[in-house]
Amino acid sequence: MITPNRHYAELKDSYLFTHIAERVAAYQAAHPEAHLLRLGIGDVTLPLCDAVIAALHQAVDDQASPERFQGYLPECGAPFLRAAIAEHYRSRDVTLTDDEVFVSSGASDELGDILDLFDPCSSALVIEPAYPAYVDASIIAGRRIVHLPASREDGFLPKPSNEAQADLIYLCSPNNPTGAAFNRSQLQQWVDFANAHGSIILFDAAYEAFIEDSAFPHSIMELPGARTCAIEICSLSKTAGFTGTRLGYTVIPQSLVRAGMSLHDMWVRNRTTKTNGVSYVIQRGASAVFTPEGQQQVRENLAYYKGNAQLLMRTLDQTGTWYCGGRNAPYLWVQCPDGMGSWEFFDLLLGEAQIVGTPGAGFGACGEGYLRFSTFGSHADTEEAARRLLALLG
Repeated sequence: MITPNRHYAELKDSYLFTHIAERVAAYQAAHPEAHLLRLGIGDVTLPLCDAVIAALHQAVDDQASPERFQGYLPECGAPFLRAAIAEHYRSRDVTLTDDEVFVSSGASDELGDILDLFDPCSSALVIEPAYPAYVDASIIAGRRIVHLPASREDGFLPKPSNEAQADLIYLCSPNNPTGAAFNRSQLQQWVDFANAHGSIILFDAAYEAFIEDSAFPHSIMELPGARTCAIEICSLSKTAGFTGTRLGYTVIPQSLVRAGMSLHDMWVRNRTTKTNGVSYVIQRGASAVFTPEGQQQVRENLAYYKGNAQLLMRTLDQTGTWYCGGRNAPYLWVQCPDGMGSWEFFDLLLGEAQIVGTPGAGFGACGEGYLRFSTFGSHADTEEAARRLLALLG
């Protein structure tokens, strides 16, 4: 009889968003007239920009033409898209060749798949509070997890420590859920630490487009030494609204080698074995993001969400509430008032202000006592939420 992967039994129930949905549904049933303001949503609300829509339409028309029809594309990504992404990096003075870019169906998929490159007996370091998939994907793969706690005292940006070493190091900057971002010197410490210990950094750059300050790198590949210790995983979901369209990309330098094996070449072998790639239509749409027109339109959409963040930050400042994130990230990590627990504050916001946030306790034990606000809602709802927050907490 076949034996299933026993590590699935080690997973905790993923109840966070189910629990939120149940509480919200119960409240809505009891108060059908209430207009709920959903600041917990991690999904975008603006449509794809015009340049992307035009490229998608053209790609669909290509599939109707015998002369322009496209079947299977290279598993690692269409050359036109790999070149566009690599040139985008080079425009930021990051040395990158086209073949060091791998096109994927999204960052979440890649964060799980990339673990194929490493021995199941390897360990993984997770800074908590953390995106739950880091922990769950590592558990499924049978890895030992090293938890490195973060807190208000270190701005939710802990330094590397010899007491918390692991083979793999998950870093997310700007971070989900805390919105905290590593500046260059802070991130350089992690790069130097990884090189000194032979570790590999799995760098989640899904929110890099929200960075405004030059002190914060958009890519870990901007830093000296990163090419020998880091894999970068990025996404167009929040950058360009591709949450429902699905496209991401991964950067693996040619110089990333462990035990005499090239991780770049291993990933080529993995992708050509396990995937037939991303559809031609979606890749054409994605390539439009990296045109001058696409970049301008994407920045306009990002500015809309950043406006929401500025509004919420001003409101929290007025109420004297501690938070981090917001300026260089689409999330605000808010300390619950008066020593409240995460779910207690969630219930207060829902019951008294009809605002839905995300309890920090759902992101690990270090998230207790905090709540995450998202800036991806409509501007009108964010304005109303700010008014209600001021009335409740001011």
